[in-house]
Formats: sequence, structure tokens, C-alpha cells
Amino acid sequence: MARPVGNIRLKAARVAAGYRSQQALADALGVGVRQVRRWESDHPPVPQPEVAQALTRLLGQDLEALGFTRPDGTVPNRGRRTVLAATAAAVGLAAVPTQALAMQPATAADDYEAVTRSHRRLYWSVAPATLHPAALAHAALACALLPEAAGQTRQRIAAALAETWLLAGRVEFFDLRDADRAQHTLLRALQAAGEADDALLGAAVLAHTAFIPAWAGDREAAVERMVAARTYARRGPASAELLAWLGAVEAECETRCGHPRTALHLIRHAEDLLGAGSEHASPPWLDWFSPVRLAAFKGNTELRAGHLPQARTTLLGVLEALDTEEEQRTVVLGDLAAVEAAAGDPEAACRYALRALDQLERTWYAMGMDRVREVRRALAPHRHERCVRDLDDRLYGWGTTVSALTR
Repeated sequence: MARPVGNIRLKAARVAAGYRSQQALADALGVGVRQVRRWESDHPPVPQPEVAQALTRLLGQDLEALGFTRPDGTVPNRGRRTVLAATAAAVGLAAVPTQALAMQPATAADDYEAVTRSHRRLYWSVAPATLHPAALAHAALACALLPEAAGQTRQRIAAALAETWLLAGRVEFFDLRDADRAQHTLLRALQAAGEADDALLGAAVLAHTAFIPAWAGDREAAVERMVAARTYARRGPASAELLAWLGAVEAECETRCGHPRTALHLIRHAEDLLGAGSEHASPPWLDWFSPVRLAAFKGNTELRAGHLPQARTTLLGVLEALDTEEEQRTVVLGDLAAVEAAAGDPEAACRYALRALDQLERTWYAMGMDRVREVRRALAPHRHERCVRDLDDRLYGWGTTVSALTR
């Protein structure tokens, strides 16, 4: 594939920050759009100090991370460090000095990708808090390898780095519940995907960034990021599974922002896509999505739309299909508990909530604990009933409380 043209780091940071066009960024900075075009060219001039300060504040990264260097190759106000090495330092990891490295052999990409694949599989069996520092250390290694890699080797390492940062960002958002940190990590994933010129990986990263404003109820920002994600996917070729997942993400965002009927329409379209199939294979990193996962999205949306019988049927089917140790079971059990709470059956709601807590003891998942807490709040009118008190004893036991506060 052709190498990306222009200052891809600045372009990626601009898109991730919500500025879909060069004109939008120019307006925010109070400069002409021609200036932004120059910054996004192959040889971007270093911004004047006052404008540079505004630019870094607006996009949340320093000039080095945004792709600016002087004509002599040095970075403004810094030594001769590469952009990706600086990114590693930004997450608290020191990259190997460039001068200590030899030109990387072609096998470096094979070896780096092998560890990336291992981390991809380990996500489903290793505690997120344990895997997270390993993923960050693996990213730091790529930051050390890239400056001395070229051609296909560089492109493959960059793609694996993007996947690694995507994994770290997913853990930060879904498992560690640190949205601010996830936003910065996902931006680095987008920049690495740009280095690799991997549009599908870029689409996946952008879709994950849409979760962050959606959880905060900012529908406009979430929709903008999904528009960007779909734009990248069109550069594909994208598989039916990837396109269906994008629909599921958008449906989740719409549900979170109070539009469950729109979300149900999106899910039906995603089901149609999966049913029709595709001549294109899905990328190997798309292991977090399947027809069963789409059904889980659907069940939660039906619940929030008030379609309780349909939600119960959908979620019971998902629960039967999921592996007994899969972390998603806690979310499904929590949603089933919410269905019964909304249906006025506190005893059934508590039974599902207790099963979710049992599952959490085996496979911790912060999203699952959030579902249980939502159910407990819904059961407030029944707080004096024995079943709810039994749930409280488990929910606020020493082990559960400590785990919830420390994970």
C-alpha cells in the first residue's frame, strides 16, 4: 500500500479532537485555512510560539507528537527524539535511544506481530489490570523499533502498534473506567494506524472514541466520530462483520444518548448485513464482535426502549450462547436483572443480579458491575424486602466492595 501523504500525525489528532475539516481547526485557532494546509503538508513549518501553544492545548499533544520538526530535523524545544518515542514517554514509558539501535531486520515485524496476537488472545483470559501494563510496554517497544524500520517492516510494526494501543484504550475505558486516559491512548492508536495507512484499523479506533462522548450524553460528538469511522471503513474493503459492528457501536451510542428507537433501526440493519454476508474477510483483530454480541447490544436496547418481553427473550438467548467464563455474561445477567426490575419482579431481578456477582468473582468486568449497581438503584422502592437485603449483603461485602474500589 502507498505511504500516507502529509503530516498524518496532525491530521489524526485533528480528526480525533472532533475537527473534521481543516477549516474547522483554522476557525478554532483563529488562523487561515491555508496555514492549516501547510501544517498538514509533507514538510510542515513549525507554528509561531503563540499559535503553537494554542494548537497543542486544543489537540492535547505537544508539537513533537503532532509531527513538527525544524528543517535541520530537530524538534522544537527538544532534542533529536522521534515522534513515536515521545509518545511512549507521554504514557510514562521510556523508549530505547535511537542511536542505540541498528536497522531492524525484516523478521522484526513477524516477531512483534506474534506478541500482538498473543495479547489479543490473552485479553479474554487475563485480568485487564494485569494485561494493561504489558500492552503499554509492548507499545514502547514498537516506539523503539519504528525509527530504524522501513518499508513493509515499518508499516507492519505500525499496524501492530495501533492494535496494541487500541487494546490498551479498550482496557482503560471498559475495564479501568478511565475515559480521559482512554481518549489519549486511542488518539495514539489512530496516529499509528495512519503510519500504517490502515484505514480499517483507523475506523475501529475512531468508533471506539465515539463511546467516550456517548457515555457522557454528548450525542453530537459521538455522531461526528461515527461519521469519521464510517468514512475510513469505506476506504476498506470492509467486511460485513466490520460494518455490522460499526452499526452496533452507533446503536449503543444512540441508546446511551436516549434514542433507543433509532438504535433498534441501526441494529436491524446490522443484522441484515450479517445475514447477507460479504466477500471480504474480517480483520483478525475484530475478535470482540459476533452475531451473539450483536444480540447482546439488541437486548440492552430493547430494555431501554421499554420492550421488556422482547428484551427478556433476546437476552436469555445470548446468555445460553455465551461461554460460561466470558466476561460479557455479567453484562447480560445485569440486563436480565434490569428487565425483571422494570417488570416489577424484585425477586427475579435479585436472582439475576446475584448470578452476575458470582460471575464477577471469576471474571471481573467493570461494565458488569455498573449494570448490577443500576439494578440496585432501580430496586430502591423494594429496599426493605428480604431479597434486596440479601443482594446488598453480597454487593457490599468486604471482597466485592474492595474489588470495586480498587479495579
